[in-house]
Amino acid sequence: QVQLVESGGGLVQAGGSLRLSCAASGRTFSGYGMGWFRQAPGKERVFVATINWSGTSTYYVNTVKGRFTISRDAAKNTVYLQMNSLKVEDTAVYYCAQCKWGDSCRHTLDDYDSWGQGTQVTVSS
Repeated sequence: QVQLVESGGGLVQAGGSLRLSCAASGRTFSGYGMGWFRQAPGKERVFVATINWSGTSTYYVNTVKGRFTISRDAAKNTVYLQMNSLKVEDTAVYYCAQCKWGDSCRHTLDDYDSWGQGTQVTVSS
């Protein structure tokens, strides 16, 4: 199993930006897809973005397209989520997760088998 540690969350005003990081250790990082999910209070954990093992393919939920960018740095065993033009409705705990395979990782939680502890993102109006 891989160990995942998120960082970079915090409080930001609407329209601002944050960059989340997820550092991986343990199991090989570079051969697996990675994803970001979020969970708002009282709601289910939902998909935000995913990136394949090589960083050449990404996919986003419609609500963040054009505002969020997922990327990865193999040398640092780290995946990032750059969040721009943040909205109050982006407030949630953000989790990174490792996909069970390298490509074609979907938006379902079942595609991922290792999870970080989460980092809180709060967007104020």
